[in-house]
Amino acid sequence: MWRSLLRRTGFAPNGTPSAGAGPEGRTPAVRAAALERALQDSLAAHGPDDPRSIAAGNNLASKYAQMGRREAAVSRFEATLEAAVAVFGADHPQTDVIRENLAWSYEDIGRPADAADMWEALLQNRDTRLGATAPDTVAARSRLAVCYRRTGRHDAAIAHFERAVEDAGSVEESEDLRIGLSLAYSGVGRYDDATQQLRMVLAQRNRRLGSRHLDTLLVHHRLGRAYTQAGRPEEAVETLRAAYRSGLAAAGDPEIRMLTLKMRRDLAGALSAVGRHRDAAALF
Repeated sequence: MWRSLLRRTGFAPNGTPSAGAGPEGRTPAVRAAALERALQDSLAAHGPDDPRSIAAGNNLASKYAQMGRREAAVSRFEATLEAAVAVFGADHPQTDVIRENLAWSYEDIGRPADAADMWEALLQNRDTRLGATAPDTVAARSRLAVCYRRTGRHDAAIAHFERAVEDAGSVEESEDLRIGLSLAYSGVGRYDDATQQLRMVLAQRNRRLGSRHLDTLLVHHRLGRAYTQAGRPEEAVETLRAAYRSGLAAAGDPEIRMLTLKMRRDLAGALSAVGRHRDAAALF
């Protein structure tokens, strides 16, 4: 999720360890301490407005984020982004790396409005520099749509999800975007549109993965719940029953087994909603 500047700047501050687990088996805390020393050394030697210090700050913030030190990560990314804007410019690719890291960190600590500000800038920069259909541009647009939805800006979220679906470069990506779009539609009461998106994803996953794959079953279950939300109880029963049967056939998988329990509960609720209380009781 969080990107390093090392491979993009072409150098690493002295003493900076790589992002992965080192051969010495150092703990995350020890590695973070090494990155803290690397940043302090770079600040002392070069000052805060030096590309080496910016790279060191970004990599330390990334380590904080990986360790779950979310607030520390945000503070360090914010300071590093400010320096990057001053040194590289607001629309420089290296600045965008840090801005994206900060956007993810804002999402991680539950600040979607602040994350949206970052994704807006990233989308504008990438659309100009890379084009609307570039994978990084579509990714920025999709995250912006997610943040808009989480802050209640459903109409804006819908517009960006719809555009991202058009520009998606793969079936898998379009499936995830359609699920997000269905949630945005539900947020404004467009339940029929929401179920239509889920039906499309379900059809694609049935063809691509099979009816008993976990990813297929997840969207099948979601579709049944969406029918309930849309006030279409008979379709909810039919869909949830089919999903439940497919889940039972693959219940050897622990994750599918847990999902099947949820399907059974929701199927019982759907059956009760249409007055089939005996059938609902038989599921328990």
